[in-house]
Parts: sequence; structure tokens; C-alpha cells
Amino acid sequence: MSWITIGEIDDIPQRGARCIKTPAGKIAVFRTADNAVYAIENRCPHKNGPLSEGIVHGAAVTCPLHNWVISLETGEALGADEGGVRTFPVRNENGLLSIALAEPALAAAE
Repeated sequence: MSWITIGEIDDIPQRGARCIKTPAGKIAVFRTADNAVYAIENRCPHKNGPLSEGIVHGAAVTCPLHNWVISLETGEALGADEGGVRTFPVRNENGLLSIALAEPALAAAE
């Protein structure tokens, strides 16, 4: 597993997201109202909507296309919906954020 520095926590607004490109695909990095940071695939399991453009509430994001709610902690759809996306470990060291990828890669901001 390789840790990739992706920026600072202040680069992501509270209750917002940033999308990064990696060899593992596009990853959405979210910051909640209480400054928790999560990273998940940037695609809704329903119709591949861009989750980074969704609304963050608590530890979940609502897809902007069809209102599916996805847990930022588990990547699983909540409520009656079924499906999920991959999650990625995030490290916050004094405000500097890194994510873990299975293979070495350089992340580039989108």
C-alpha cells in the first residue's frame, strides 16, 4: 500500500469535496462539518453520478443525479438502495492529507 499526499485539509471546504485522479480511478475526498475526512470512489453505484458534486450531511453524501445516499464511512448505499463503492484510508497529519492506494501512484488534482 502506498500513501499519496493529496493536499491540506483547508483545500476542502467543510461539508464539501475535492476530486483527484489516480490510477485506481477518480476518488472523491470529503470533509464533514466536524472536520472528518473520507475518500471514496467518485461514482454513485446507481448510475455513476459524480459523488464529489453531491451534498455532504453527517458522514454521508447524497448523489446529485438521483438522490442516493452513500455512507462516507463504508461506501455503502443507505436506506432501501443497494450497492456500494470502494473506500480508501485517509491520513490527516497536522492538516496534511494523504490517501492509501494499493499500488504506487501519483495523484493529480482534477
